[in-house]
Amino acid sequence: MLPQFRVPLDEATIVQENDLRGTVVPIFEKMGVSREDAEMAADVLVVADLRGVDTHGVSNMLRSYVSGYQGGQINPRPNWRIVRETPSTANIDSDRGLGVIIAPKAMEVAIQKARQVGIGMVTIGNGRHLGMASYHAMMALEHDMIGTCMTSCPPSVLPTFGAEPVLGTNPIAVAVPARNEPPFVFDAATSTVAANKMGIARRLGVMMEAGWMADSEGNPVMEEVDPAMREAEGYQLLPLGSTRELGSHKGYGLSCVVDILAGVLTGVGYGAVPGRPNFGHYVAAYSIDAFTDVDSFKDMMDEWLLMMKNAKPAPGHDRVLVAGQPEAEVEAVRRADGIPFHSEVVDWMRDTCGELGVECLV
Repeated sequence: MLPQFRVPLDEATIVQENDLRGTVVPIFEKMGVSREDAEMAADVLVVADLRGVDTHGVSNMLRSYVSGYQGGQINPRPNWRIVRETPSTANIDSDRGLGVIIAPKAMEVAIQKARQVGIGMVTIGNGRHLGMASYHAMMALEHDMIGTCMTSCPPSVLPTFGAEPVLGTNPIAVAVPARNEPPFVFDAATSTVAANKMGIARRLGVMMEAGWMADSEGNPVMEEVDPAMREAEGYQLLPLGSTRELGSHKGYGLSCVVDILAGVLTGVGYGAVPGRPNFGHYVAAYSIDAFTDVDSFKDMMDEWLLMMKNAKPAPGHDRVLVAGQPEAEVEAVRRADGIPFHSEVVDWMRDTCGELGVECLV
């Protein structure tokens, strides 16, 4: 995540991983979620915070989930089921289940299919937010598989040349194992910036970069923007690339691909139809052994990753990074030293625990 979205350490409350889990799990249970599912949901959120993906961790998403459960938009005890299946594919009706709970179960189905026939692909309809997409993709790594995850989100992003949001941020995640190097883990929205960064920007009082948003008429704003303008003036997010000249048609096209594979293909709907709070998801696992020798693949991945990392850096930069490397480095620090939280987030957790009558360890 960009430095401006990180909580300054001198202003942060440092929370240890186990204390965070010990606080989050009971909150989910108070929402009516089973203990097993609550632990799964907490793991998805805490891992996001550990990896520095604060937009999709406890600080940014838990309150949204609590609100969804309390408002009835999320089903705490979903009767999720496979409605269509082949040896390599499945389509799941999530029954309004929270994606951070249902998507891991779907990925387990995909992994089992990949183990049997080489590839497993699962779509999930009638779903809710799935948190950090790379969490689900990374589940494939320990099985010597490549994992992918996409999610078709409610509309918040303009199409190229458009003035009305009809696409979601629609992230794509891909996780690939290596031998000695940290795995390649790509996870990015197909919009210029993840929508959840708006809340972080407001919390920290930072501006949005030029080219991230468009005004109410769809004109890209090529100067810094106060994130409050999104609500006050109807500003909207742009697809990756910002303008046609800079390649926004590519981000727009990728977002459409996600809407089709993770939305239309579920048979239930896509980001804009039936709309919020519906999400559609797609997970897949590819068994490396079905294509090539696993050991040789991992050795070649190490070679490839080191080629990237050893590339000559541009002036003003000390190194070239690859996807997953910054998150792995942050995770090593946060597992040892704790996770920094903004005081407003800590206050919310303490107040929420008090209201729910559960122990707060943060």
